[in-house]
Amino acid sequence: MSSKTVITYIISIIDGINNTIGNKLSWLTAIMAAVVVLVVAARSIFGYGSIATQESITYLHATIFMLCMAFTLKHDGHVRVDIIYHKLSRQNRAWVNALGGVLFLLPFSIFMIMISWNFTLNSWRVFEGSNNPGGIQAVFLLKSLVPLAGLTLTLQGIAEVSRSLLVLCLPSDQQTKHTHKA
Repeated sequence: MSSKTVITYIISIIDGINNTIGNKLSWLTAIMAAVVVLVVAARSIFGYGSIATQESITYLHATIFMLCMAFTLKHDGHVRVDIIYHKLSRQNRAWVNALGGVLFLLPFSIFMIMISWNFTLNSWRVFEGSNNPGGIQAVFLLKSLVPLAGLTLTLQGIAEVSRSLLVLCLPSDQQTKHTHKA
């Protein structure tokens, strides 16, 4: 098995993981919108409010935001200042993506894991819950999203850098669907 085959296999696994996460969690957006409507309606029409229901919106939003970062990266959906990038050749875009991944994305995502690890473990040790009476008693799960986001972002960063390196190292006739993004 060639190194190109191994690399494209790893890229496809990482892409598949983050696609699955993103596709499944995208449905939480509709659920979150429905919960917001219910919270507003319950408060406005019936004068009823629930801390847990309000906090559930934060939990849903945090889950979507944190765990879909890698999915968004995979689909090139993050905002970038695209003044020059779109005019570059495929090779030069691959250089920009590879260097950006190595110099910025991977250090940032690894830093996310490192900086959040202890406060997440401490939260799990005490099964940290909401400070609000009637709130969701699962803050430890919410805090777990930070290192998980760092992990998925690190993995997708590795896939993106690898994809760019394949573009840079392989002749165009040997490139596969895994190199088409750069």
